[in-house]
Amino acid sequence: MIDVQSMADHRMVEIDKVGVKHVKYPIVVLDKKNGFQHTVADIDMYVNLPHNFKGTHMSRFVEILHEHKNMINMKNLPDILKEMKRRLNAEKAHIEIRFPYFIKKEAPVSKAQGYLEYQCAFIGAMNEEDEMKEFIVSVSVPINTLCPCSKEISLYGAHNQRGIVRVSVRFKKFFWIEDLINLVEECASSDIYSVLKREDEKYVTEKAYQNPKFVEDVVRDVAIALSKDKNFIWFSVEAENLESIHNHNAYAFIERSNNEGGK
Repeated sequence: MIDVQSMADHRMVEIDKVGVKHVKYPIVVLDKKNGFQHTVADIDMYVNLPHNFKGTHMSRFVEILHEHKNMINMKNLPDILKEMKRRLNAEKAHIEIRFPYFIKKEAPVSKAQGYLEYQCAFIGAMNEEDEMKEFIVSVSVPINTLCPCSKEISLYGAHNQRGIVRVSVRFKKFFWIEDLINLVEECASSDIYSVLKREDEKYVTEKAYQNPKFVEDVVRDVAIALSKDKNFIWFSVEAENLESIHNHNAYAFIERSNNEGGK
C-alpha cells in the first residue's frame, strides 16, 4: 500500500514536534512499598519531522507505548525515547506521562486507612546524540495550611485551607516518588488524609494550629529541603492555597539550580 506519510514534501519546512496527545492508557509504575502499581496515564508523545517528509506514522507511537505499558518509570524512560527515535526515523523525541498515583495513608490517631491520590508526571526529551535533553519528575501534593496572620490577630481560632504544592525536579539518579511526596508533606501545617475519625480531626486541627504556614513559608521550606538533597540538580516549587475566607487563591513559586546537587 502507498505510504503517504513517507512521501516528499515540497515546502521544505521541518516540524519541531509531531505526534499524539492525550492518549489514555493503562500503565504500571514502580511502587516503593508494593513493588508496582497499576494506574491510567494521560500521555503525549512527539518526534521532530524532517523537512523532506510529508508526515509521521501516528500509529507507531501507540505501538511503542503498548510494548512498554507493563512498566514505565524513571529507569526505562530513556529506552522508550530511543525507541521512538528509531521507529519513527527521527532525530529528537519528547514524551509526557501524567498519571494519578495512590498511597495508602493511616489516620494519625485511629489508624483508619484510606488511599490518597497524588498527580504525578514524567517528562523527558532526547536529542540527536541520544542524550537526555530534559528529564523531569513532577508531583502535586495536597496539604493543609493555617494562616499565621489569622492566628496572630484573632482572639481565638484561625482560618485554614487545603492547598496544593507542585514540585518538579531534575535529578542524577533514581529516587522514589513517595520520598519526594513525604518531603513536601513535612513542610505543611498538617497532612491531608482520606479518612479521619473524630480523634484524628482533633489531632490534625491542633497540629496545624501549632504550625501555621503562609504559602511563602511552604515554598521556602520545601526549597530548603530539596537543596539539601544532592541528587536534585534543579527544582521548582509552587504552592497554591484554596483560600477559605478570601475570594482568591494565595500563590508562591521558587525555581532554583541546586548548587548543593551540582550542575
